[in-house]
Amino acid sequence: MAGANVSGLQEHVSRLMEGMAVQGDAEAPAALHRNFTKYLNVSNRFLSDYNLTDEYLNDFVRLLGEIGAQRECSSYCGGTLRDVFTGYRAIHGYISLVICIFGTIANILNIIVLTRKEMSKAPINIILKWLAVTDMIVMIEYIPFSTYMYLIFPGKREFKYSWAVYLLFHMHLSQILHTISISLTVTLAIWRYIAIKHPHGSLAACVLTHCNEAILLSFILPPILCFPTYFVFRINEKTIKENNESLVLYHLDAKEDTALYRFNFWMHSILIKLLPCVILTVISFVLIRVLYKAAKRKVKLKGYTNPANSSAATSLNGSRPSRTDRRTDRTTMLLVAVLLLFLITEFPQGILGLLSGILQKCFLTRCYSLFGELMDLLALINAAVGFVLYGLMSKQFRTSFKAVFFKHPPHGLEMTKVTGLTTTCV
Repeated sequence: MAGANVSGLQEHVSRLMEGMAVQGDAEAPAALHRNFTKYLNVSNRFLSDYNLTDEYLNDFVRLLGEIGAQRECSSYCGGTLRDVFTGYRAIHGYISLVICIFGTIANILNIIVLTRKEMSKAPINIILKWLAVTDMIVMIEYIPFSTYMYLIFPGKREFKYSWAVYLLFHMHLSQILHTISISLTVTLAIWRYIAIKHPHGSLAACVLTHCNEAILLSFILPPILCFPTYFVFRINEKTIKENNESLVLYHLDAKEDTALYRFNFWMHSILIKLLPCVILTVISFVLIRVLYKAAKRKVKLKGYTNPANSSAATSLNGSRPSRTDRRTDRTTMLLVAVLLLFLITEFPQGILGLLSGILQKCFLTRCYSLFGELMDLLALINAAVGFVLYGLMSKQFRTSFKAVFFKHPPHGLEMTKVTGLTTTCV
């Protein structure tokens, strides 16, 4: 029983009380310690009579530690900001379900269209297809999680063993899938960068022949990068009394005081989040410059729309922009939109992770968890809107979509021939 551990428990509580003193209230922890010690200095028989087990006392000590931590960290992310995000948590389940259902259907449509023969020949479309597959799985897997955590049992943190196992599975799977999406997006950006900067060199020829290998690597590397996470989180059990019966419940916990936890946290924040964001920012800047130069070229050649100015426009550049050039600009614009949406989603997560590593426990417990639902919302929106972007910005996507679902035969001039690395079927 718990009486055997009274002296050790007293020592543990003494250490806790030392960290609970705050400015202007230094006597409160000492008084709390005296009162608690008074109740601990009892006999084993007293503890047995009241059925006070080690687990009850450990939970009480843990609660005291949480109270001390809350007092110490109360200045972090408080006030109106906390009220707003805490209030959003009540409706997150409904909003996320709507997005997941829409996103699942939208990504299925993406996969169907991008798998068509005339679309699947372009390497960039192949990458977009697998990105849609990954996003679809993210949506499907999030539906039961959101339903259980936010609609059926909102705020509950202890579960039956089967649900604790599912939550652990959800945690690992969602992180792996999210990392795969990051890897595919970086691959997409690098591919487009090479297509624009080195369209006819040996590098372009090499990349063109290794599209499938690049996609396969994007699926193999993330589970390896996430490997430390598998050993950080665990399932703990807790026994509670309900209707005079003992009930064993389970919850997820992390070994926060270990070097592995800190290493995993830094690696996830910097290597998986911030580094891809930096790479995508640079590539997005390059692609935007390409679009800007193309826009200036179009301004110089706008005389083509006026027969009277045709000869003047020809003298400026010597030739009218080709259909391929115009198509390349549309493709670049589409990919810039995809990359910017991705950065809006990932940069805040990377910054929050970095701040949690620098400011440590207070920021992690008070701020990082507070923004959890918002980060999930941004990730779900990012995974769901691909269909909207492709439909708005890709002529051939619209043409193929109508051909598949409305039996509308495509006009010969609307379809794009695959001619090399720069071809994107957009």
